Amino acid sequence: MHMPDKPLIIQSDGSILLEVLSGVYEEARDAILPFAELIKSPEYVHTYRITPLSLWNAAAMGISQDVVLEHLRSYARYDIPQTVLSRIAQAYDRWDAVRLFRQDGETLRVEVRSPLLVEQLLARPDIARIVTGRPSGLSLLIPSGIRGRFKHMLIKMGYPVHDLVGYDRGDDLDISLREQALSGQRFDLRPYQAEASDNYWAGGSPRGGQGIVVLPCGAGKTIVGMAVMAKAKTHTLILCTNVSAVHQWMGELLDKTTLTSDDIGEYTGAKKEIRPVTVTTYQMLTFRKVKDGPFEHMNLMMARNWGLIVYDEVHVVPAPVFRATTELQAKRRLGLTATLIREDGLEQDTFSLVGPKCYDVPWKELEQKGFIAEAVCCEVRVPLPPDKGPEYVHAPEKTQFRIASENVNKDRVLKDLLRKHADEPVLVIGQYLSQLKRISASLKAPLITGSTANARRDMLYASFRNGDIPVLVVSKVANFAIDLPDASVAIQVSGTFGSRQEEAQRLGRILRPKERVSTFYTLVTTETSEEVFAHKRQVFLAEQGYKYRIEEWSLDDINA
Repeated sequence: MHMPDKPLIIQSDGSILLEVLSGVYEEARDAILPFAELIKSPEYVHTYRITPLSLWNAAAMGISQDVVLEHLRSYARYDIPQTVLSRIAQAYDRWDAVRLFRQDGETLRVEVRSPLLVEQLLARPDIARIVTGRPSGLSLLIPSGIRGRFKHMLIKMGYPVHDLVGYDRGDDLDISLREQALSGQRFDLRPYQAEASDNYWAGGSPRGGQGIVVLPCGAGKTIVGMAVMAKAKTHTLILCTNVSAVHQWMGELLDKTTLTSDDIGEYTGAKKEIRPVTVTTYQMLTFRKVKDGPFEHMNLMMARNWGLIVYDEVHVVPAPVFRATTELQAKRRLGLTATLIREDGLEQDTFSLVGPKCYDVPWKELEQKGFIAEAVCCEVRVPLPPDKGPEYVHAPEKTQFRIASENVNKDRVLKDLLRKHADEPVLVIGQYLSQLKRISASLKAPLITGSTANARRDMLYASFRNGDIPVLVVSKVANFAIDLPDASVAIQVSGTFGSRQEEAQRLGRILRPKERVSTFYTLVTTETSEEVFAHKRQVFLAEQGYKYRIEEWSLDDINA
């Protein structure tokens, strides 16, 4: 049946095309967003995709299969393909096939829908090993301490566990958001921040104790975290990617909540304070002296009666070194990130270990409403020096990428771009330390790398924010959790093999709201493997709706 006034075209592979110029575009977008992942958002037609994970996210948020089908049929121009209907039915069938309940203080009860699935579970040695009892044909008992590990095992089998165990209340904490920040600014939650925290909290129900909020860099994810803390009013552990992020969280908490410095503890290499709100790093929590030894700081943290765990930059959690933190399953868990994209395809790990996605909003929508900066992306293509050509051609593949990335001709282009943006704060971001040291020395600009002492990092970031440092050179440590609100230009001189996650994070460094348009440059060596990976990043940015232009430099331009 053809309905030309309806903006959705649903294809048999599960992708959905949404026409932006439709009069009911916003209604249709809001209808499908809870159960379909946004893949591309260029000017006129946005692409979403229905996947098992996107449907499990919806189911975990209480959205039924009937509601999914009703929303699709309401806006679909043509009949829904049978393959899509089957995919939706199968995903929902698997969602509630395994339920998890509390049996007693030390034991959880696993309720399984069918005898065949029980036998499938017990046939796996890793699962059979952790079963401590079988009270009935359709139920198993497991220790409460492996709640996260069990859920991770099951999702690898294609069965997301419906976790109905509930959460420890944690020790009480009197915390509220200020009406006016100590810094003097009027402080109100933006509408989408309030909606994100409400979606996560879900009225305080067990369904609301786990979830992930996806918002672009600069949109105020930290404020969403503080809004959730104000609802929970409980002792909270906040996990960050680095010490600079720890200090930023502590500063924001003091500025925008009623907590005092006595309430907030820093647990890092420099300080070991455990207080009602403790801010630490993933590295500290998973530190052990020997490879198979105990997580010393983890055990100390587990002894506290936390009621909420906040995972900043939650997309890093599925990495094996961070999985230990997810044994804190008895606590309410909030994940915050700009993107759940992982190049290793392990997005489902985040679902099982932290929680379902409970809020997402397209970047361009927030840009159009003035909540994040307008940005233009530009790829500048630079030739290799002639004497480097033979070395590049005969080098192994990985070495070729590095030769292209460290192309010395990029330095000349970089200086030209800095002159063009002489009145703006500029971040120069790269992958290779030898290249960054060369650039730092040439520009007489300070450099921040992984080995830079935390105190010096904080001092340099503060000087950049204050305008005392016009250009700051940073390694990949700047990919995550750095608040540099005045940066309006980022120049990427090298990157990680076309990583979409890295591209999103680096672009995010210049998306804080400001009067001027921000510019994101990527310097790419022509006729090399770097061009191939740059194209992958270019497609990703264009799919998010960003304007993208390409400039070509010749050897004559370089030598002029």
